[in-house]
Amino acid sequence: MILRIFGYLFGIGAVLFLVVATGVAWFVSDLTQDLPDYDVLAKYEPPVMTRIHASDGKLVAEYARERRLYLPIQAIPDRIKAAFLSAEDKNFYHHSGLDYYAIGRAVIQNLQSYGSGKRPVGASTITQQVAKNFLLTNEQSYQRKIKEAVLSLRIEAAYSKDKILELYLNEIFLGLGAYGVAAASLEYFDKSVHELTLAEAAYLAALPKAPNNYHPFRKPEEAIDRRNWVIDRMIENDFVTQQEGEAAKAQALGVNRRVTAPHLFAADYFTEEVRRQLAEMFGEKALYEGGLSVRTSLDPELQLMARGALMRGLVRFDRARGWRRPVKHIDDMGDDWGVALSEVEALTDVVEWKLAVVLESSGNGLKAGLQPSRRPNGKVGDDRTTVVVPPAQMKWAGKRPKVGDVIYVSKVEGSESGAYALEQVPQIEGAIVAMDPHTGRVLAMVGGFSYAGSEFNRATQAYRQPGSSFKPFVYSAALDNGYTPSSVVMDAPIEIDPGPGQPIWRPSNYSNDFYGPATLRTGIERSRNVMTVRLARDMGMPLVSEYSRRFGVYDDLPTYLPMALGAGETTVLRMVAAYSVIDNGGRSISPTLIDRIQNRFGETVFRHDQRICELCEVAEWQGQDEPVIIDDADQVLDPMTAYQMTSMLEGVVQRGTATIVSREIDKPLAGKTGTTNDYRDAWFVGFSPDMVVGVFVGYDRPRNLGRSSTGGQLAAPIFVDFMKQALADKPAIPFRVPPGMNFIPIDRKTGLHSNGNGAGVLLEAFKPGTGPPDTYSIIGYTDSYGQPLTVAPETDRAVVSGTGGLY
Repeated sequence: MILRIFGYLFGIGAVLFLVVATGVAWFVSDLTQDLPDYDVLAKYEPPVMTRIHASDGKLVAEYARERRLYLPIQAIPDRIKAAFLSAEDKNFYHHSGLDYYAIGRAVIQNLQSYGSGKRPVGASTITQQVAKNFLLTNEQSYQRKIKEAVLSLRIEAAYSKDKILELYLNEIFLGLGAYGVAAASLEYFDKSVHELTLAEAAYLAALPKAPNNYHPFRKPEEAIDRRNWVIDRMIENDFVTQQEGEAAKAQALGVNRRVTAPHLFAADYFTEEVRRQLAEMFGEKALYEGGLSVRTSLDPELQLMARGALMRGLVRFDRARGWRRPVKHIDDMGDDWGVALSEVEALTDVVEWKLAVVLESSGNGLKAGLQPSRRPNGKVGDDRTTVVVPPAQMKWAGKRPKVGDVIYVSKVEGSESGAYALEQVPQIEGAIVAMDPHTGRVLAMVGGFSYAGSEFNRATQAYRQPGSSFKPFVYSAALDNGYTPSSVVMDAPIEIDPGPGQPIWRPSNYSNDFYGPATLRTGIERSRNVMTVRLARDMGMPLVSEYSRRFGVYDDLPTYLPMALGAGETTVLRMVAAYSVIDNGGRSISPTLIDRIQNRFGETVFRHDQRICELCEVAEWQGQDEPVIIDDADQVLDPMTAYQMTSMLEGVVQRGTATIVSREIDKPLAGKTGTTNDYRDAWFVGFSPDMVVGVFVGYDRPRNLGRSSTGGQLAAPIFVDFMKQALADKPAIPFRVPPGMNFIPIDRKTGLHSNGNGAGVLLEAFKPGTGPPDTYSIIGYTDSYGQPLTVAPETDRAVVSGTGGLY
């Protein structure tokens, strides 16, 4: 009977077991039939930040939606692995994806705390976390846990332990916007993973559960407790000794957050232009998730020089207009002026200046309180520093700021008393670009006074009239088509009928005077407008338009005569690239801010330099000649024409409208000033044999800069400031003369051959087969029969009388 009862119970139990097992199997099968394909892990390419580097390798900027640097498991130090294994899954290398002992313990604890409102205890292994992070959601349910467990078993069967740990350590979110241990190491400690101490590694391992609960600034005590708990686990698991662990626990957190963009000071405009170009080339997804490594053409030293030169030039112009108004006025500063001042937003990229509030204002100067610092938690610091602005350091203002005015001040260099100077953010704006003329590489670019104040890049986005700085392209077209530097053009009143319904156009020179016939050289040196109009009319504007396209100044210049005086709109970058064609012997160049781009696997996907060098890749030297780099760029200008133009532009800085350049810098330089109608824009574009620099100055909303605000007065001094520094340690290299160029002495006034010497005679460059004319022929001036006027060589130059007639 007893056996029958046991048999009966056993049968019932077996049936129930089968029913339950079948139900569980059916439930699990139904739950897991639509599981994600874990094979995607093999093809996993996590979102990785794009990094921008200067030409010398310095980090300029990073772009990412998730701050992550992917490291293979072999590159992750054992100390990092040990810390995370101790904190998250000490049996990782011994289980098959599920830790059954930990699961049992979690079940018991959760049953005991059921109904208490406490968060359920988990028992997830690292493999389960990989399954959840990569393939599932963060949903808190037993269904998700079952899916997670099944996927974990499948993942363990398909991938090695090291591969699973690699995925985990690169994917896990660790707070402060950092994903993965490499990014977190930089974000929290400004170190690579190989430089982390035991205490620092343990702190990172303390973060995966809940980074915000162990925030280094908001919850430092909890962060230290959790870090020390990780260290204790590392001691238990024999990853570190008791002595090492105790020493690590005695240390402070030592969090030293990495300074976020910009990483390279003063490069904001440059890097933003690079970012825009990358987005156009590869799209937003590749930019922010593709892990591109971008080597730019930026020269950090030249960039600093360019920024300083432009800022000083803009401030100099602005100071001459006097004081306008304070940044803000604080009516009620209360007992603590620092709190009120801390609310005022400063220009973060003008680090030489400090915001301050005027506490006292008298004939003896100003007493001002500097804006206090802010702690990492956002609270105002306790520092309250006052400084003195003596009368001499605000004389330019013309009046004193009042008590409560928020102003900018800067420390006076070399002041023994520690005096500060009154500063003012200029309304005037500008841009400067420096370029290598042989490659088109942009070495420096500054698009305004402050990127924090205005992100608009006036070097690439502002289309402005170049004025007379466009004239070299008109004269280059002439020299390339039969004219010579000694060709004579009439400088006399001229009337142009633009067509029905349009008023007669009467171009004039800057001085409103006319100077009679003069050589092309004199015309460019003295920036004669009327001569340029006559020359363009003699050649035909279609030719000028074609050459402006070849140089890259304009895409399609309208064929109206005013365009010969720079009435069309272009950018500083395009002007600098166009002058580079003259400087490099007439070869076209493609301006670039990017040298090379590599993808996340180190493969080069873009290279700017397309020059050919067949022998550059040889494995070793075997007595062969050095490699020859073949430049196959288009020759858009005759090399001899390019040199003639260069020589004439040397005359601009030696005798013409930009003599400030030759007075300040005793090295071969050439360039051209530019000033537009009503003094709205001031330009100077100049060059040495190996660098071209363009400067533009003007208001964002074009308006009159003031009488005498010419390119020679405003833009050229900024060029001089920059080039003085840039060429300080460079030898004085003369401009390169093409083989076959002839130099013949001519009379500067008539352009005829001269046997004499002195100030009126110069050596002019002529192409083979050309030379000074035998007769004095004047372009743009005809006799009573409409024929070009010719005068015997010995005849003295006549004085222009009226607008027509004979000489």
